[in-house]
Amino acid sequence: MNMTIILTVATLSVLGITSAVILYFVARKFKVIEDPRIDLIAELLPAANCGGCGFAGCRNFAESIVRNESLDKMFCPVGGNSLLKLIGPIIGQEAVEKDPEVAVLRCNGSYAYAPLKTEYDGISSCFFMHALSSGDNGCPNGCLGGGECVEACTFQAMYMDKETGLPVIIQEKCVACGACVKVCPRHIIELRPKGKKDRRIFVCCVNKEKGAVGKKNCEVVCIGCGKCVKECKFEAISMENNLAYIHAEKCTLCRKCAAVCPTGSIHELNFPERKRPAAETQVQEA
Repeated sequence: MNMTIILTVATLSVLGITSAVILYFVARKFKVIEDPRIDLIAELLPAANCGGCGFAGCRNFAESIVRNESLDKMFCPVGGNSLLKLIGPIIGQEAVEKDPEVAVLRCNGSYAYAPLKTEYDGISSCFFMHALSSGDNGCPNGCLGGGECVEACTFQAMYMDKETGLPVIIQEKCVACGACVKVCPRHIIELRPKGKKDRRIFVCCVNKEKGAVGKKNCEVVCIGCGKCVKECKFEAISMENNLAYIHAEKCTLCRKCAAVCPTGSIHELNFPERKRPAAETQVQEA
């Protein structure tokens, strides 16, 4: 009996030692030496792991930069251009600055402009509401007010406005990570360039219904009239599926399109107040 135990222990010991030796040589054979630059870049990154760069985490982002030896199409929205300037020398590349972006809400269908027609009674989720109904205000394209975008934002740059039923984006806190954009089932949130002096012009609507149909649900809907397209001399506005869209890279911020929009669906942010005609001012003063 004792001999059996001794043989068993000896056999297991030999197997253990043999396995250890084999694993040692296998590890040496297939050992991967990690580029030290990965750690250098990873230490510079904000460790937000927000996914705004297009990678699962900051570490994966750093590995991709080193592996490709390039900063082309690589951008950390949290760190911005200043971060890229620090990363560039590590891989011997010059960082090309990118225009800062910010999230904008392309829906103005508040309770005031798009009154509730029905009351949704179900799971409070935009995805469920989008799949099951057109929304309490009848618009099949507008904001559903579920608040998933707010929950997705890890930078506390959004909140739901109880008076309007719409999410509000806090520009000063938004890092343009795109988390809110990805989670919205109706694609009403878009990343756009901040613009000079933080000034932006965009169509605050994603409605694709014909004008008369859309107006039944929302007063400030884009009706696809095309007046803004005709007014723009820079070909910065296109019309598709009854919806106008302003291309930021072509827009000169002249504001002429907003002036001719009959429903006020074109929004101008951070511009000085428009000057009123002298005759109109005199009438109001009288």
